[in-house]
Amino acid sequence: MKVLGILGSPRVGGNSDILLEQALAGAKDSGGEVEKIILSKKKISGCLDCGKCNETGICVIKDDMQEIHKKILEADVVIHSVPVYFWAMTSQMKAYLDRWCAFFDAQWRIHKAYRPIMKVKRIGLITVCGDTNVSTADPIVHSFKNTCQFSGLHLLEVVQASAAAKGEIANNEDVKKKAYELGRKSVQ
Repeated sequence: MKVLGILGSPRVGGNSDILLEQALAGAKDSGGEVEKIILSKKKISGCLDCGKCNETGICVIKDDMQEIHKKILEADVVIHSVPVYFWAMTSQMKAYLDRWCAFFDAQWRIHKAYRPIMKVKRIGLITVCGDTNVSTADPIVHSFKNTCQFSGLHLLEVVQASAAAKGEIANNEDVKKKAYELGRKSVQ
């Protein structure tokens, strides 16, 4: 199985990245073929709501998202890891998620060509917030849950963690294990 990791944090080596690496290690150790995309290193413009993708299933914006779309379609599992920035997902993750519009037609159904591929896709989510109350990330979880329910994707168990200083999460064995297990179970 192909597992695509999407890092929505601009802080490479930070808490979200550490947990994503744990999830990808779990998937790899269970036989998965893994790849990671760091959104902050990609050029991803915001959706223009031009509607052209409703007809073709292909976004007209020429940037790195076109290649990411292909990788999403090729993957069996897509695991997202994102910190909370001002009580929401990062701008990098939001731009990426908004560009999922290309997978839908004008009636907000998954394009016919993509339906067989997307309907069996598994989606993983890891959130990290500086607040000790991990439910601070619930707006992000809500966004992913709604996206999955709306489109018929399978949302795997969500891993939510609390950490602020860069790399602090490396000392939290419990949450690292949860992230690893998310990756391991994603390929079973």
